[in-house]
Amino acid sequence: MSLASFIKKQFIDILEWTEDAEGVLSWRYPMDGMEIQNGGALVVRESQVAVFVNEGKVADVFAPGTYKLTTQTLPVLTYLKNWDKLFQSPFKSDVYFFSTRIQTGRRWGTQQPITIRDADFGMVRLRAFGLYSYRIADAKVLHTELSGTRDMYTRDDVEEQLRGIILATMANSIGVSKVNFLDMAANQTLMASQVKGDLATALGKYGLSLDEFNVASVSLPEELQAALDKRISMGMAGDLNKYTQFQTANAIPIAAANEGGIAGIGAGLASGMAIGQQMAQGMANGLSTVQSTSANAVTGQQNVGAATADDPAARLETLKGLLDKSLISQVEFDAAKAEVLKRLVG
Repeated sequence: MSLASFIKKQFIDILEWTEDAEGVLSWRYPMDGMEIQNGGALVVRESQVAVFVNEGKVADVFAPGTYKLTTQTLPVLTYLKNWDKLFQSPFKSDVYFFSTRIQTGRRWGTQQPITIRDADFGMVRLRAFGLYSYRIADAKVLHTELSGTRDMYTRDDVEEQLRGIILATMANSIGVSKVNFLDMAANQTLMASQVKGDLATALGKYGLSLDEFNVASVSLPEELQAALDKRISMGMAGDLNKYTQFQTANAIPIAAANEGGIAGIGAGLASGMAIGQQMAQGMANGLSTVQSTSANAVTGQQNVGAATADDPAARLETLKGLLDKSLISQVEFDAAKAEVLKRLVG
């Protein structure tokens, strides 16, 4: 190398990352033909690590601190040849900074329903949504498995890849656990705990650590939800008092939103009570009438029977009517007629 070329070279004295952009997980220091000066400084802030990559291989990972880049102060990794000799003169190496801060409030959700086997409903397609948080635990693994040689690697990039991992892990975890849908819906913490352990293992393969994972809501497709609602309603109908309370509770917010509001409910309840009272009174009157009519009928029959027994002509007329209707035979009619006439003549 000529002296002029050597003078034109630019040397880097300080390597650092101030994390100006939001949501960046990995950032490659822009070398642009520059070389690292022997004795230069590497500044790694809290919640950062720096990864040196030489000839396509990760040479070393630096935790938070300030380092003077010399052969005396740098750890030597024996699996990279001549790594300890690179600092005898200015050298060029790719330097990647990684943010190890916890990425909080990240949203996850099932764009398509997950199909699981359920003990109560058979095959169920459910949707779920929630939040999770994670951080970089092993920058070397993340670099080799996901981020690679990109100038910048953001959490949007990694979460695009995590989305499929989360859904696949969730479907497998819930299926193996055999927790019924009703139990999951009633206790979302239970569902989250079933998934969190398996998901942490899955993310660990990419150098990521799962900090939190929670389920905010679990729902069924509309047609299955409608069937479930009907089944619940039928179950509540077994106790009419509870069913009436359930219907009233559902009617209150609806009536309150309409003209008349709660006053309309009062009027409706009053009208209902009045109608009920009228119906009850009518039923009581009707029962009294039926009872009176029945008593009169019995008395009438008794009076008719007594009158018939005392009046021979009426008795003969009755017997003739029975004969005409073939309810008695001619022999029976003649015998009865003779009996009546005998009583009449004496």
